[in-house]
Amino acid sequence: MDVQRFNYRLPPELIAQTPIEPRHASRLMVVNRSTGKISHHTFANLVDLLHPGDILVANNSRVIPARLFGRKQSGGKVEVLLLKQVDALQWEAIVGGKRLRPGVVVEITAGEQRSKGAGKNEIKSPYAPLNPRTPALSLTIKEDLGEARRLIEFDQPVDSLLDTVGHMPLPPYIHTSLADGERYQTVFSRIDGSAAAPTAWLHFSPEVLFALREKGIGLDYVTLHIGLDTFKPVTVEQVEAHAIHREYAQLTLEVARRINQTKVSGGRLVAVGTTAVRTLETAALRSAGQLGSLKEASTMAPHLCPWKSVVAIEEETDLFIYPGFTFRAVDVILTNFHLPKSTLLMLVGAFAGLDLIRRAYEIAIAERYRFYSFGDAMLIL
Repeated sequence: MDVQRFNYRLPPELIAQTPIEPRHASRLMVVNRSTGKISHHTFANLVDLLHPGDILVANNSRVIPARLFGRKQSGGKVEVLLLKQVDALQWEAIVGGKRLRPGVVVEITAGEQRSKGAGKNEIKSPYAPLNPRTPALSLTIKEDLGEARRLIEFDQPVDSLLDTVGHMPLPPYIHTSLADGERYQTVFSRIDGSAAAPTAWLHFSPEVLFALREKGIGLDYVTLHIGLDTFKPVTVEQVEAHAIHREYAQLTLEVARRINQTKVSGGRLVAVGTTAVRTLETAALRSAGQLGSLKEASTMAPHLCPWKSVVAIEEETDLFIYPGFTFRAVDVILTNFHLPKSTLLMLVGAFAGLDLIRRAYEIAIAERYRFYSFGDAMLIL
């Protein structure tokens, strides 16, 4: 499938630079897969669009201050975006700077910031430097993983120091400083590990959560630690040639039981965000007995899992969902408006049908919806 089918032109002024206040004041486009109807609401109306007995599933992963600034021993500036912890000292990361080959040592201090003349691999940051008196960390480039990805090793465990030396890793299309870093966290974030927020949950406020509970709509959690592929555009020409990276995913036994009971009782499984979708559909494939390649299993007939049940999982999933995928668990998706040629747009295109999604995006642009992480929401029924 040609990647260009997932391309579209977005006026730059529609890229939301700041979150709306209050959270539930964002707009909500509702896309009905059965009728093709598209309607317009506010997020506060979500409770009226769901049914008693439905269950929402949230990703409770929390964004870590994963962006670090430092210098090589030669003096050159370096930026590091931590993606995934490998062991106590080693991480997979994206690095920005020149000649960052294996063996290069980088000193990390809280007083560093992005250079004005950022190179093509350098990571943009709207943040000012932190306290320059913070003690430095040292890291060594251990292995070149391709493109800007590197395996790095710190001279000491860095987990407890990230709040001091790290910066919140806002996406590169956001150029406005964020006064409160918690505004890039969801109200459900509990477990540290993501390099980006599961942004569909940014719309939820305590008021909306209370209204959902009062209507008898359930709420549960999965965990998927978000890495590079959540926002990285697909650069190959054919969708099938894209290699998606593995991300840690967990669905507990108790949550799996509640989801399955909801389904048996006639309720709908509402996945909030594409990360929740990938976790739930990975668990459904495991329930269907597909313990091998997720890529191969994802195209198999759904009769292997007639109840669309899910099982507990704890694994690194590389499930890539694009048109042709058979959904086994998720009934409704609540999501944001995604970047062109991204795996996220491919996922919603698989769920709703690419023609319907393209029409919805055209309408969203015409109606001046706000796009991307701090933008408006879409409910696909």
